[in-house]
Amino acid sequence: MKPYPNVRVGIDGAVRGPHSGRGRKGTDVDGTHMQIGEVAARTELSLRTIRHYEEAGLVVPSARSQGGFRLYTERDVERLMVIRRMKPLGFSLDEMRELLAATDALDTSAGLTGDERDALLETVRGFETRAAAKIEELRVQLSRAEDFAATLRSRLGDDGAGT
Repeated sequence: MKPYPNVRVGIDGAVRGPHSGRGRKGTDVDGTHMQIGEVAARTELSLRTIRHYEEAGLVVPSARSQGGFRLYTERDVERLMVIRRMKPLGFSLDEMRELLAATDALDTSAGLTGDERDALLETVRGFETRAAAKIEELRVQLSRAEDFAATLRSRLGDDGAGT
């Protein structure tokens, strides 16, 4: 099944959702689709990185134009931002996939039992706990780096020549 079954690309290359009419090439009438370059600019990720995340199964373009261009929605951009925020905290691609699967399931929670929902929330809670711990580690590292830089500035200020 397509991840976004209600999106189609017409013969003219216009992307259409379930309620849209004819759009200009590469974008829906309401401007909801973006090409990869715009997504890269908005997320501050390289084109190659976005393609890598696509190959890894972390993000799937919502549609493709008739010319084969990847087309993304605001939801896709939000997903890439989650990935972008996880990367510097040291989460692996598998961990990113796990969190995204949990949040996707929670977003479409209509068929979930209470226990399934609780398990998904526990997964998200675990990631939040790990992120908070990593933030604390980074604060300690930053403090040490600031102390080191202050020591060097002090040394430079003491004799001006740095020796």
